Amino acid sequence: MKNLTLKPGRAAAVLASLALIGAIVTAPAAASATGPVTLEATFTSPSYGWSKVERWYDSNPGFIPAQYPSDGRLDQTGQRLTFFGAAKPNAGRFLLSYGPGWSTNPKTIPVLLVPGAYETADYAYANPSTSPIGCGASTCPTTGLMQSLATAGYKVFGITFPHIVGNNYNDAEQIRDAIDVIKAQTGASQVDVVAWSMGTLASRMYASSVKQSWGTAYAGDIRKLVLIGGPNNGWDYTFRHGTWPAISTYPECGGGTIGGTAAIWQNCYGVLYSHPELTAYVTPSGDYFPGIRQMLKRWDSTYPINLANPDAWTTYYGGTGSYGQSYGIDYAISQGSLIGTVRSSTIPSTISTYLLCGNNPNIPSWNNETDGPSDGTILLNSCSDTGAIGAVAGNVTLNLNHIRLTWDSTAVSQIQTWLN
Repeated sequence: MKNLTLKPGRAAAVLASLALIGAIVTAPAAASATGPVTLEATFTSPSYGWSKVERWYDSNPGFIPAQYPSDGRLDQTGQRLTFFGAAKPNAGRFLLSYGPGWSTNPKTIPVLLVPGAYETADYAYANPSTSPIGCGASTCPTTGLMQSLATAGYKVFGITFPHIVGNNYNDAEQIRDAIDVIKAQTGASQVDVVAWSMGTLASRMYASSVKQSWGTAYAGDIRKLVLIGGPNNGWDYTFRHGTWPAISTYPECGGGTIGGTAAIWQNCYGVLYSHPELTAYVTPSGDYFPGIRQMLKRWDSTYPINLANPDAWTTYYGGTGSYGQSYGIDYAISQGSLIGTVRSSTIPSTISTYLLCGNNPNIPSWNNETDGPSDGTILLNSCSDTGAIGAVAGNVTLNLNHIRLTWDSTAVSQIQTWLN
């Protein structure tokens, strides 16, 4: 163990930024963690019900550099911009949010909340009404799973990654870092991890020691692993639906909230545009949405492609269609899908693993997944798949869409039942 201190070169800039939101930076009192992890700053007046937020830096040189589209769609904004100190943070930095009662609540096993793609600990678990992709309902709550668990007596923590659709090797290492910090802060030897959507992949990777040479193997410190709406056997949504995902991605078509599309070229109102930086591929311009590619797996043999979707065939299998051009899902998978790797590395049977899935494919203002039973995004057969899970302690499907799985009262009740 080592004592950790605020780096003096950042103190003045952080204090100036915090004046905008009324937060206060304080030097850490007794926080410590193993490895090259350093506490850089503490923010004591965050929004959305958290009691404090810390910025941590893992100096491991192996972290894969994060790349961000120039249009800012993946940049950190709002209070997270202040907390990270940069719109495009270094890949080694992450935020750890502390729920109310984190040091005094009676439950002995802390809970770490891991968000999904395009999400943060705030959006996913503390205030779903703020999410840029919506809350999955016409009326959104302003509190979430974090507050429910804290009220029930849990010591709750949430991680926010520097890149909201980043590399899962990086995310898995930072989950390990966060668990180390939580153990040091609470004295617990194990943590319960609740992960959603893309966050389930990184959580599984840490638990089953799927890592690169610079990464850290599983340390036996997860008691229960709750996987919410996870692509446990892969995902092909962004390739399955023809031009629709590209229309939601290309700014010239009116898109801008998502990315990781299949379209290298796209026709927007009669003009062809190219945005390789918005695709799921590794291209000469960079690798901007690695998290999307790492979840990919073909499902066309189970649920055939709907050829009524414009450019459905060429988008999925590669080629030039009437509206755009795609390299195809096989090419993207060959560039680094992690589904096969994760499913050849079993989650230890010492971890009680729970699967929570939805079967309501009705997300408002969304091009919902209807080619097979789904929660609007993740196919049910993928979410509920138990392959490479050593101890399945629960596998429940609720009549909820993908986003409501994190905050609906029936989902919260199920998660609390499992944690208890």
